[in-house]
Amino acid sequence: MRIVAALGGNALLRRGDHPDAAVQEANVERVVTALAALAHDHELVITHGNGPQIGLLAVESAADPALTTPYPLHLLGAETQGMIGSLLARALHNALPGRRIATLVTHTLVRADDPAFDRPTKFVGQVYSGKAVPTLARLRGWQIGRDGDGWRRVVPSPIPEGIVETDTVHELLAGGTLVICAGGGGVPVTADPDTGALTGVEAVVDKDLTAALLAEELKADFLLILTDVPCVYEGYGTARQRPLDDATPSRLRQGGFPDGSMGPKTEAAARFVERTGGLAAIGALDAAYEIVHGRSGTLVRPDLMGQ
Repeated sequence: MRIVAALGGNALLRRGDHPDAAVQEANVERVVTALAALAHDHELVITHGNGPQIGLLAVESAADPALTTPYPLHLLGAETQGMIGSLLARALHNALPGRRIATLVTHTLVRADDPAFDRPTKFVGQVYSGKAVPTLARLRGWQIGRDGDGWRRVVPSPIPEGIVETDTVHELLAGGTLVICAGGGGVPVTADPDTGALTGVEAVVDKDLTAALLAEELKADFLLILTDVPCVYEGYGTARQRPLDDATPSRLRQGGFPDGSMGPKTEAAARFVERTGGLAAIGALDAAYEIVHGRSGTLVRPDLMGQ
């Protein structure tokens, strides 16, 4: 079975972790332990988030006196693909001796006129207190949004329209390679309608929506969205909270899940299932093997006639 596994943005830097390299190197061992069993039995493509890492690089770039202007988000996204991809590739190489592993810096096509550029919603970087918001907005020109009990930078997150390197990923899979790609949703680019020339844009594409598109283009059998909760919960955080073990795309779209957390995950799962007839699931990273085998998580299956 061909599986596309999308790791949550906090897989390597969890809330409360210091953003040190050593912390991420330690956390990657947990990630690889969760995925190695799947890699033994299936074709595996791994994507990952980059919210904490790109936020850290953005802060460093904005504060660097040697720079005339901070590095744009598309270049910072490419940096995070290389960094996180290297950590994953090395750990997988050690866990799966003899297996071909490749990390591919991937570019995601978006529309220049996507309305998301006028309505930033994607959280990146660390959590700040409310007191820091006016200073950050003024000094760095950032837009800030509430994330839970704190505040974080928000940036545009346009819809992914295509992945430039899909054919290359196909060829790598055909050769038995485990591929790490589309990290952070891929480097966002627009294509000139006449020449096809690519231009980077100031945005971060949602990694779950990119993973769904990648899984569709690769004709994957299963989209596995891994996060820090065991399943999708209806009424999350309320007295009516209850786990959703089995769902259809239409059921997920009735759930009203928030944009900043579960919303993109449920939408990505729904899109993949609708467009391909395949299966998707959402659940905890440590239960990846159990999720694929139907023992954990929220399974998303096609709508049946009349549902």
